[in-house]
Amino acid sequence: MTATRTRYSGPITEARVHPHGLVDQGFATDEALASMLDRYPAELFDINLYDYDAEDQVSLRTGARGRLGGAELLAAIQQGRLWVNLREVERGWPELWDAAAVEFKRIEAAYPGMRAVSRSAQLILSSPKARVPYHFDAAGVVLFHMRGRKRLFVYPGDETHLPERNMEQVVTRQTTEEIPYTRAFEADAQVMDLEPGDALTWPFYAPHRVENLDRFCVSLSTEFQTWPTRFRNGALYTHAVMRSRGGRPRTTDTLSTPGMAARWAASLALKRMGAMKSRIATYERDFEPEIGVADGAGALKA
Repeated sequence: MTATRTRYSGPITEARVHPHGLVDQGFATDEALASMLDRYPAELFDINLYDYDAEDQVSLRTGARGRLGGAELLAAIQQGRLWVNLREVERGWPELWDAAAVEFKRIEAAYPGMRAVSRSAQLILSSPKARVPYHFDAAGVVLFHMRGRKRLFVYPGDETHLPERNMEQVVTRQTTEEIPYTRAFEADAQVMDLEPGDALTWPFYAPHRVENLDRFCVSLSTEFQTWPTRFRNGALYTHAVMRSRGGRPRTTDTLSTPGMAARWAASLALKRMGAMKSRIATYERDFEPEIGVADGAGALKA
């Protein structure tokens, strides 16, 4: 483990909690959430149900938005074991997006030299017993927690905990964000408990997993790219293409900035050519939220 818990340079060297003011603005009340769910575009819903075996290895089921009204859908999430991501908050709930932008700028200023060149956000509504498996985000993240209690486990971003070959697969959308996990990693975890009003940052790309602490939770995950993360993601994409054609690229942490930028430029051309087709563009949905059934996951209706 390195002193900064990651082999990738960046201004965020460890998980750290900051205060935020979104809770006091009323975005996480039942009334606000039910109203929002009534009008949120159905194509921006990701509804997930994670199952774990005896060794904590995960399998994923995905659900459809279904026909429940906002209040009923909220009740199904609160009673079940669902993890619901509402993508593109900037489009689906612009009032929350604007309020979070103010909070984001204040946190960004706490890290000299960090400059977001793009941002996106997803609102996360999750059941009291929901868990999210070990994974990484190909971006910087500020997680604004607004309701319930949540525990995050943040791990080092070294080759042991975060193999670059797996990163390449995620960046090229050959797999979802989950990466190989073993319980031995727990000895290296930085454990952070979040209460409403806490915002959490962690090092770029650091693997992490999440457990709700027996309460319905609401969080806003704001992802952002810097030029260094753009360059690295582009290099990872280019390396994945090279590897798929028999190449043996170096790891990105051995590249100079010009070398990384060159691979990023190459990735733009490779994407235009369709060099790597997404394998996760269409997941088969096999349930929809329903009140009073196991895990909140009812039969998928025609």
